Amino acid sequence: MKESTLRLRYWRIVLFFGRVVFGFIAWEVVGPRLGLRRLAERTRERRLQRTAARFRVLAIALGGLMIKLGQFLSSRLDVLPRSITNELSGLQDEVPAEELDALLSVATAELGGPLSEHFAWFDEEPLAAASLGQAHRARLRDADADELGFRDVVVKIQRPHIQQVIEVDLAALRRVGRWLTRYRPIASRANVPGLVEEFAHTSLNEVEYLAEAANAERFAENFAADPRVKVPRIVWELTSRRVLTLEDVSAIKIADHAAITAAGIDRGQVATVLVESYLQQIFRDSFVHLDPHPGNLFVTPITDPAPGEPAWKLTFIDFGMMGEVPENLREGLTEALISVGLRDGARAVRSMEILNVILPGADMHLIERASTEVFARFGGMSMDELVNVPPEEMIEFAGQFRELVFELPFQVPEDMLMLGRSVGILSGVATGLEPSFNVWAVLTPYAAALVSGEGGLSVDRIVKEVADLGRTLLALPGRIDRVLTSAERGELTVRTPRVAAQVERLNRTARGTNGVLVFAALLLAGAVALGTDPVLGRWLMGLSAAPLLWAMIAGQSPRPFH
Repeated sequence: MKESTLRLRYWRIVLFFGRVVFGFIAWEVVGPRLGLRRLAERTRERRLQRTAARFRVLAIALGGLMIKLGQFLSSRLDVLPRSITNELSGLQDEVPAEELDALLSVATAELGGPLSEHFAWFDEEPLAAASLGQAHRARLRDADADELGFRDVVVKIQRPHIQQVIEVDLAALRRVGRWLTRYRPIASRANVPGLVEEFAHTSLNEVEYLAEAANAERFAENFAADPRVKVPRIVWELTSRRVLTLEDVSAIKIADHAAITAAGIDRGQVATVLVESYLQQIFRDSFVHLDPHPGNLFVTPITDPAPGEPAWKLTFIDFGMMGEVPENLREGLTEALISVGLRDGARAVRSMEILNVILPGADMHLIERASTEVFARFGGMSMDELVNVPPEEMIEFAGQFRELVFELPFQVPEDMLMLGRSVGILSGVATGLEPSFNVWAVLTPYAAALVSGEGGLSVDRIVKEVADLGRTLLALPGRIDRVLTSAERGELTVRTPRVAAQVERLNRTARGTNGVLVFAALLLAGAVALGTDPVLGRWLMGLSAAPLLWAMIAGQSPRPFH
């Protein structure tokens, strides 16, 4: 691919996200300080929809990792307005197809000869065009079909020059990530460069088809005892680094809700099996399918099931984006799941500490009280019920914990990026299947099993809990003695995170307000001067960018944005 083409691609991505970031800061940070809060709130959804439409056009034109990003956003039915998810949903099926000659050149080079030597039939019309590769239906030769036990296959061929495209996309995202590190409210909560590198690692692994084939077999072994889950079998003789041949398991797409219902399948049960399969992947297998968007999930009806066998299967495809769950992350997630199942605010805070999602200096007691209140008010609700919670109740809740909502003392650890992404997509898919789906009904018994020692809660962990408690009790007399000694000497210092946060917020407000006032004054002076002295007017308006930048960097954190 020409260097000029790659350079143009890079700048299209960078300029698009630059415009998005600037627009967000202008409307959500600067606008409210200039008295435009109501206007920003009134126009927010329309602005987001326009941004989504522009991104969809960009993603379809460029492909590559931009398609991946759009597919993720289109599946977030649980947190994004339908106007936005509907705008991006076409990215699941509207990826432009690659030219056939270019694909055949890749396949011929990888398999060591034309496809006619390896397949009895090859469909030149693509079955699916994905962001990094393209799939075509084919049929094995009789000898191969008899040996393997299936005849119909899907041949997945990597797009030409995709490695170069990925490198350019990642370079653009790295640049945007560096921009965001200069914006303190985001930089304090997430190591953005680290998140980009985690995404880069996963994306580069996804174009290694030999690794994907091995992942599929490992995933199949993990679910070998579960008749509800199906995984395609691999044709290793026709698989290489850039070509993957596997059993054709095409069926009803999980997003085709009407077809699932027409087949007599309970969509709520499909959502339940999907969530349960992910609980097993995370907490038992520690090996997770990280790309569960609707294009990678099928519901396969079984026409003549054996006695005791299910009438349908949940079928997974595309195992290029897989993740290992390290022990420390699984421990924190286990604690989080137990806290949700038991609706225990104290355990919820403990899980946040293990997962390292709470910023230093946060008011732990306030977070625990808010978690307990969330469980008390909203625990047990289905997604449909949560969506229909009266706005005044949400406002009242936010007012009760306004300091926590304002400060948002949370961060995003890098090792949770892709897992969080997959859980987000999973949540959207389950909600789309059944808006009234109650995830509590699935999580609660699983959490109870963890507490009772089933599902992965080992004796070693119980021993660790007791040991931690014992160490705390043994150290307690010494700590009390040190506190009393410090009090007698007049050296006792009491740290109050809430007061400290309020003081820091006042400082940020003062710094930010000064910058905004200077910005507004220069902008207004420039606008007035335009009528008499255009050169001076444009110069003053351009100069106003400096105090605006200061206000963005030194000012207060923006309000939570949803």
